[in-house]
Amino acid sequence: MNAFWTSIEWVMGKLRIIGAICLVGMMSLTCADVFARYFHHPIFGSVELVSIMATLAVPMALPHTHKIGGHVGVEIVVRLLSEKTQTIIKTCTDILSLGLFALVTWRMMAYARDLQLTGEVSMNLEIPFYYVIYTTGFCLLVFTLVIFYDLVDDIRKLKGK
Repeated sequence: MNAFWTSIEWVMGKLRIIGAICLVGMMSLTCADVFARYFHHPIFGSVELVSIMATLAVPMALPHTHKIGGHVGVEIVVRLLSEKTQTIIKTCTDILSLGLFALVTWRMMAYARDLQLTGEVSMNLEIPFYYVIYTTGFCLLVFTLVIFYDLVDDIRKLKGK
């Protein structure tokens, strides 16, 4: 089981790097397009490519952000509670998150399959959308597994106390 989580962490690291590359690509392409528009030669399909990179950057960052606890949370009241109560609240939150993101992952994969069957592509560059949606679904699957790992860890903490 430890090898499985090690491989998930490896995948998380790769997703984080690809997400960062998407952010840099968005910035670079937008700057190049603005510069090219100044000379009346905009980059064809730049809006589509920036949209696709933005769509991919967010789900690629989700697993790592969750792992390091980087999501925004309101902890003003929770910090005043005991450690065990905080763990119970986190466990409940993880259970709800696990259910939500498992459902979203399943529906994302079903949506990608529908797009694949219909052959829907982007307007200018004719990039098949299902590639982006499958990739997003995969990132959400990794995110769901990370939430599951945290849930198991929380349950272990509760049993140890």
